[in-house]
Amino acid sequence: MFRISLSKVPLSRPVRPFIQNAQRRTVTTVRCDVPRRADIPSPRGLILGPGKISTPQDFLKAIGRSSETKISIDSWDAFWRTSGWDMKNAGLSIQDRRYILWCMEKFRQNKPIEGFAHEERPKKKIRGRGPAVQFGKRIRSQRDR
Repeated sequence: MFRISLSKVPLSRPVRPFIQNAQRRTVTTVRCDVPRRADIPSPRGLILGPGKISTPQDFLKAIGRSSETKISIDSWDAFWRTSGWDMKNAGLSIQDRRYILWCMEKFRQNKPIEGFAHEERPKKKIRGRGPAVQFGKRIRSQRDR
């Protein structure tokens, strides 16, 4: 079947087996589903009182960034079984997916939402290498002269 020859490989290179007369092999790919997390946190509606979280929409509203308008899932179990691929197929941007999944993990760890939910970083007001005017004086580079 297979004949391995090491004599045809030059010695200046690392020695690797050279297979001659190898039959053509077909490689089949098997889709392996990634196991999803089994721990689904319970709704914290009875514990927290006025800031209760009993539905996925309440959770998305609590984490901010207008997440409740970007994805809609009705069931609590279906929300916690949602993966990043499902969110991608729903049309969420990568920043929104990462933020929602990150918040979901923090909620699983029983951390309070007020401790981890935050708004987006504001856009930079000054682009480039700095302002052209500093301390009331116009800054010129050496190239402009």
